[in-house]
Amino acid sequence: MIRAKSMDFAVRIVKFYKYLCDEKKEFVMSKQILRSGTSIGANVSESKNAQTTPDYLTKMNIALKEADETLYWVELLFRSEYITKDEYQSLCDDLKEIIAILVSIVKKLKEKGK
Repeated sequence: MIRAKSMDFAVRIVKFYKYLCDEKKEFVMSKQILRSGTSIGANVSESKNAQTTPDYLTKMNIALKEADETLYWVELLFRSEYITKDEYQSLCDDLKEIIAILVSIVKKLKEKGK
């Protein structure tokens, strides 16, 4: 489930990046959100080849950090008036769902390791 959601979100972020560059002529924050937003799925994808449970946990933790960073960029774009409240809310809803899944995975792995 997290793999599909993070891939769908990455595709959305690529389209969002194009929109920010083409329509809003914003090139700095858009590059940042492109990097962090696509990195979520990249780390989730890498986790499937983890050699150990700690390796898997590390990849999921990195994905979680990237999701948090992406949330920061979304908020900054909203507060600096590059995106509307509806755009902001829609992206936040997707991110919060991804973050909740990643937090759950990380917590379960940490509890399992105790």
